[in-house]
Amino acid sequence: MRLVGSRIFLKPLENVDAEKSLQLEVRNRAFFQEFSIDREEAYYTLEGQLKRIQANQEYMNKDQSYTFGIFLHDREELIGSIGLYKVERGPAQSCIVGYVLDKAQNGKGYMTETLRLLVDYAFSELKLHRLEAGVKPDNLGSIRVLEKGGFRKEGIARKNIKINGKWEDHQILALLNEDR
Repeated sequence: MRLVGSRIFLKPLENVDAEKSLQLEVRNRAFFQEFSIDREEAYYTLEGQLKRIQANQEYMNKDQSYTFGIFLHDREELIGSIGLYKVERGPAQSCIVGYVLDKAQNGKGYMTETLRLLVDYAFSELKLHRLEAGVKPDNLGSIRVLEKGGFRKEGIARKNIKINGKWEDHQILALLNEDR
């Protein structure tokens, strides 16, 4: 499966992508740690990336989460990842959106394009009703990407996620299918 945009495409990572994934994570380790959950050292190994890819495939098969690599069309270079996590069916029909983008690719519009592809997939293919994202309040670039994608601020979730050993507040933004 591929979700194709004008400059990027999204696809679930496969075992053949493990080395690219490892390079992305190692290259951006310090940058991603500012905004992401704490990772064990094994995550930064080829075996760790293979386990992550296999787990993500299982989650997708079980309709629990959908994770995609973000690739540039011209070089098929992996520049990030985006996912729909904690998919909740039944009366909620919702999930949490999370993403990372190579520091060198920030500010070029790739994540805005990526988010549009993912939102369309979530609402059109998966028939979800609500997408939610949590962002550290000082991550203005990420908040701007979500707002350009139609997400609206809903409030602050106090001490919501542990990052670098510290519980951090998160700005909650959401998008409803009917808001598109």
